[in-house]
Amino acid sequence: MQPPRLDDQLCFALYAASRAMVRSYGPLLKELGLTYPQLLVMMVLWEQDDLSVSQLGERLRLDSGTLTPLLKRMEKQGLVSRQRDPADERRVRVTLTQQGRDLSGPASRLHHALFCRLQELSGDSGASEVTGLRDALHALTEALGEAE
Repeated sequence: MQPPRLDDQLCFALYAASRAMVRSYGPLLKELGLTYPQLLVMMVLWEQDDLSVSQLGERLRLDSGTLTPLLKRMEKQGLVSRQRDPADERRVRVTLTQQGRDLSGPASRLHHALFCRLQELSGDSGASEVTGLRDALHALTEALGEAE
């Protein structure tokens, strides 16, 4: 049996594409003053503010050991506020500050510009190819999550 070839592996194609995507966000991130993981947290909170750390972790597929230091840095930046839940002191709730809310407009414009660039790069099929790939990746993530 031959050893597996790197370029034949789905896991490597996903890894390389993920790194390329994060790099393409570089200008957006610099303009917003965020790291990529911070941007993901912000996107979740722009969708639904005032979540527990565990709810954020579920949505982002991150454990609290990864998420807590990230949230602490974001709180120091003035983007979010973390407070103990009065109904259950064991839970920490995360809410956007006004500064965090104010970033949603610029982020939306920059996301739109990036999406348009991806459509241009994907050729004639444009948006349908990009959204089809996104949907296939969501389905793959769900299938792999169920297999665990």
